[in-house]
Amino acid sequence: MRLILTLALCLAAGTAVAAEPPAVAIANHSVPTLCAEEDNVDIRLASASVRRFRLEAVHPAAIGTIVKDITAPDFTDCTITDREDFRFTPRDVVMFEDERIKVLGITFDKFWRPEQVPFSIAGGRTESGFHLVQLYRKEPGRAPYEALVIYPVDGYWRLKPRPPEHLTDIVYGTSALIGPIEVMQRPVVNMSAIRFDPATLTFTLAFRIGGTAEVKVVAIDRERTALEVAFDRPVEGRPFAGFRSMYVTETNADSARLEWRARGGRRWRESPVMDFAGAQAVEMRLGRSVPSRHNTSAPDHRVFGFSE
Repeated sequence: MRLILTLALCLAAGTAVAAEPPAVAIANHSVPTLCAEEDNVDIRLASASVRRFRLEAVHPAAIGTIVKDITAPDFTDCTITDREDFRFTPRDVVMFEDERIKVLGITFDKFWRPEQVPFSIAGGRTESGFHLVQLYRKEPGRAPYEALVIYPVDGYWRLKPRPPEHLTDIVYGTSALIGPIEVMQRPVVNMSAIRFDPATLTFTLAFRIGGTAEVKVVAIDRERTALEVAFDRPVEGRPFAGFRSMYVTETNADSARLEWRARGGRRWRESPVMDFAGAQAVEMRLGRSVPSRHNTSAPDHRVFGFSE
């Protein structure tokens, strides 16, 4: 009887391990900087089989201690070099609005890349040339809240949950990349088109090197803003997602620590972001454990739920 019970427990344990999500390779390409306005943190995720995952922006551990948010730019020890950005005619276009959401497309007067990516609303209009698309969540009795932005020309996403009760707003910090990452001066995701379906809150991305992804907004609340990502096929030969952020010191950073859990692991592992040597993981969190004097309220980011 004892032998049967032992075998049953072993089989159950083996089933639990087999049921775990696949691990992805996490690589650290970060470089040191003294400038708090430089995205020097560069984390990339790769897998030849993963097609689905979940990305969340969540409040940092210190959110309840923030009395006054610090959001002003900090150019201490920054060397600013003039760059010949490409020029455009500025404009703001409301692409969609109802009682739930508002989608606003913005063209800046200058941007670092000349490409233009068509952005369309399902069953509605199509425009090209936006450098930023904002998604606002609307609730009765409240001003619309900006919870998500995407930069169509370089593929950067920024997310933030609703602010806690004691703050009127919070700021963005870390950026996420979703899709096949290419390095063109910096890591980018090149897209040929973006389509948004207001009924399902789903972005459909067409990538320039081939393939598509559906990015569905599944939560915008005081705990998190969350996206469910589904590729039509695995991204092979290059990272399928990544994070860009800033780190000068632990108290002057948008992201300072990386936490991860290995497949079958019974504990979380942790590392200062600049010391992280890479890992295979089924879940990862990039964030801060102490308040920062730069973008104090900026959210942490969590990626998990990998699936083939």
